[in-house]
Amino acid sequence: VQLQASGGGLVQAGGSLRLSCAASGLVLNYYTVAWFRQPSGKEREFVALDSWRGGGTFSDGSVEGRVIIFRDKNMASLQMNNLRPEDTAVYYCAARRSSGDTSSSRDYDYWGQGTQVTVSS
Repeated sequence: VQLQASGGGLVQAGGSLRLSCAASGLVLNYYTVAWFRQPSGKEREFVALDSWRGGGTFSDGSVEGRVIIFRDKNMASLQMNNLRPEDTAVYYCAARRSSGDTSSSRDYDYWGQGTQVTVSS
């Protein structure tokens, strides 16, 4: 099983970026997919999730309303809009097979390697 995250880069404040998470060795439609991020020197934090049961993107905190998760075949993408300098972090995708949706990183089974997003002011 492998998750491969990509799409990070440098973007100006107010801009948009789409991160991708390509899965192999599992059928991603049967998994809840989440994105987390870890700013330099800080703890990993939840960004958004998309449940295998449907219902759209759930996000909270400072990213609420600015992020959407899309699925296409065996890939999940995180569309981020109106980016802010405080969104700068390494972003990770994760997948969870068990029932019940959670924003706790401890509850996710598989992780991508992370991709750096830098937002300049």
